[in-house]
Order: sequence, then C-alpha cells, then structure tokens
Amino acid sequence: MSSSNIQEIATNRKALRDYNILQHYEAGVELRGTEVKSIREGRLNISDAFARIERGEAWMYNLDIQPYDRANGFTQHEPRRTRRLLLNKREILKLAGETQQKGLALPVLRAYWKDARVKIELGLGRGRDKGDQREALKEKEAKREAQRVVARFNDRGRH
Repeated sequence: MSSSNIQEIATNRKALRDYNILQHYEAGVELRGTEVKSIREGRLNISDAFARIERGEAWMYNLDIQPYDRANGFTQHEPRRTRRLLLNKREILKLAGETQQKGLALPVLRAYWKDARVKIELGLGRGRDKGDQREALKEKEAKREAQRVVARFNDRGRH
C-alpha cells in the first residue's frame, strides 16, 4: 500500500462561503503541457470555477490557468478554456441526476497535486442566499469566541 503525496495548489474559500456542501468528489483534469507548467509556477485561479455534466461527460468551466511564459505561440493554451474532468461513469451518472433533479451545483473547492497529477475537489452543494451566509458567519464567530473562552480558562489553571 503506497501513501500518496498531496500538495495543495489552491483553495476556493468563496465557494465554501456561497454553498452548503453536501458531498465531496475527487476528479482528475485533462490538461495540456503548458497548463501543467503554469500550474507548477502557481498561475492558477479557481475562484469562479465550476463543473457541469453534459452528454455523459464532466466538464469544468472558468478554471483560469495563465499562459506559460516560455512557450511559443503555437503550443500556448487558452487560459479559460473548458476542460474535461476525469471521473468514473458511475460518479458522472450520479452527479448528473443530482444536479438536474435537485438543482444542486458543482463548484470547484480546491486544486492539489496528488503524486504527479493535478486533482480537483468538487463539492456537490446548494447555493446559500445572503441571509444564510450571514447566519453561517455568525455561527463561525460564536464557535471561535467559545474556543477563546475555553482556552483562557485552561490557561488560567496552568499559572
């Protein structure tokens, strides 16, 4: 059993704020050589990226990979082109059903290296309205404040 080496590339905090994530999926991405080199340089933006299931395949939109500086014009990639996601057929069929019937979305949550491959973490989620976002922020702040109080109480006992 081999342990895989995972290295974070980018996280989409905006998606975690805007969606209630119900499930997480890992997908590979079909990339060109110049795209991989740009990602290695950290020139990737996933803040607006999302996936759709179309004609039995998973496609990712708005993933922004900036052009690779040292590539010539012939081999250069389009920064925001639509890229195919690599999921197994069962996952694709399940996601197609969920997104069509229940009105759920597939935002990209993060990108990371897994060994030598770029992987994308998709979230199956329902969009939050502004009120839900404020409520989630209040809950998070209350939890943080409770942790501070507990930490202060525990520190007092040590001195």
